[in-house]
This record gives sequence, structure tokens and C-alpha cells, in this order.
Amino acid sequence: MASTPQTPETLAHLRRARDLMDRAYAEPLDVPTMAAHAFMSPAHFSREFKTAYGETPYAYLMTRRIERAMALLRSGVSVTDACTAVGATSLGSFSSTFSEIVGESPSAYRNRPHDDAEALPECFARVLTRPTRYV
Repeated sequence: MASTPQTPETLAHLRRARDLMDRAYAEPLDVPTMAAHAFMSPAHFSREFKTAYGETPYAYLMTRRIERAMALLRSGVSVTDACTAVGATSLGSFSSTFSEIVGESPSAYRNRPHDDAEALPECFARVLTRPTRYV
């Protein structure tokens, strides 16, 4: 089934919701809240978001949270504090999602040296250390 191309207006609405997730990642965001920012129903928003960005809104939000947690862990923050700082409510779910995306546990990530990322300018380190999901 061929999909119809997304209009510039649809993409702008989706970008508003993505910007909300980037800004307010530590708040308890859910799909209906994000869809309201995109002026869409939750189901339509989820379909359009996945078409535009290649992942579900929830997966995008969790990846952003893990990215922020990685930065906190590199700075020496405890796993529990990083978990709560990024808005995760369950340490177990946070740890399993972190391991799924990063490939190692939060504790292992925190305890290993990060000299390679610290040697780069921050703007490059941010891009190169950004976690991605491979489905």
C-alpha cells in the first residue's frame, strides 16, 4: 500500500510535538498530550509521526530520555538519580530500556571511561554519542 506524502503543515505539526518531547522529556508526557500539540488524534499522530521519523512517539521520547541519562551518567550522577532526572518512573524499566538502546547497563556505562567523548567538542560529541534504535 503506497502512502500519501505528508504535507508541510502536517510535518510542522509533528515538529511541534517533537520539540515538546525534546524540551519536556522529564515531564510525564503521553501520546494524547503530544498529539494535542500536533493538533491530531492520538492514533493519527502516532501513524504520522512514525512515517515522518521512523519510530513511534514513545520510542522517540524514550531515546531522548536515554540520551539525557547518558550525559548525566558520564558526569558521575548515580543511576537512580539519572533515572528520576529524565522522568522515568521505574528503575527496572529504565535500566532495561537503557541496555536495549545503549548495549550495556547504566551502571556499566557510568563506570567505564568516556575519554573519547570528552576529547571532542561538545557539539560533535552530542551528535556522535546520540543513541539510535535499530529495529
